[in-house]
Amino acid sequence: QLQASGGGLVQAGDSLRLSCAAPGRTFSGYSMAWFRQAPGKEREFVAAIRWSGSNTYYADSVKGRFTISRDNAKNTVYLQMNSLKAEDTAVYYCAAGRPILSAVRTSSAYAYWGQGTQVTVSS
Repeated sequence: QLQASGGGLVQAGDSLRLSCAAPGRTFSGYSMAWFRQAPGKEREFVAAIRWSGSNTYYADSVKGRFTISRDNAKNTVYLQMNSLKAEDTAVYYCAAGRPILSAVRTSSAYAYWGQGTQVTVSS
């Protein structure tokens, strides 16, 4: 139900914008989030945004470099990634859910997931 796109191979310092669309489905009232998983590592929280778009949350490792946004009319959430680093290399997943504030960074709080898009940053 969620389709992530926009990944690719870039050099350190470059930018990418990921998109996550929900064709045929409106996640009204849902928060949207991005998680990522690097080889041999656990899935980790990247960013989240509430339905209204007025509240956003970021992992410390991406704060100031990544920006999450959403267009509810298009059922799409975005992740603008600037100043990419080699350690940002991972498969990025989008997710939808209704987490309480204390769980907004927890993957189990999200019921719907996309298939993932690969981001590779060469140093």
